[in-house]
Amino acid sequence: MNIQTNTAAQYINPADMVETTRNGYSQAVIAPAGKRMAYISGQTANYHEGAITPDFDAQVLEAYANLAKVLDAMDARPDQVVKLTTYVVDHDPSKFPILVKAVMDLFGDARPAQSLVPVPCLAVPGLKFEVEAVVAID
Repeated sequence: MNIQTNTAAQYINPADMVETTRNGYSQAVIAPAGKRMAYISGQTANYHEGAITPDFDAQVLEAYANLAKVLDAMDARPDQVVKLTTYVVDHDPSKFPILVKAVMDLFGDARPAQSLVPVPCLAVPGLKFEVEAVVAID
């Protein structure tokens, strides 16, 4: 079993399971004792400033940029994120490269547990991607 530890979490990736870290996530993450858990609402591309870009890749990158802004506002680091849930409208495998890139760019080797949920639509028409997070903070 591969167990990787940093100051925020233990990343569990059993050797006899599919290797997931190349896709930007871990099979499980154990948050350290004594941490407070914070729950970040779903982050999307900004739509309050006008029209939503129809470009899926741009929406993904902007949603992760917004997630990073929320982490910063909480004085939290990406390596303190223990769980991500992503929602993808009309998901298909062609979307994996941008999803993996966005996670790897923000999280590097600190790969949170992650679930991807294909959905028919999101709360605001035109949105194609949303990401929410669970964070173990000091």
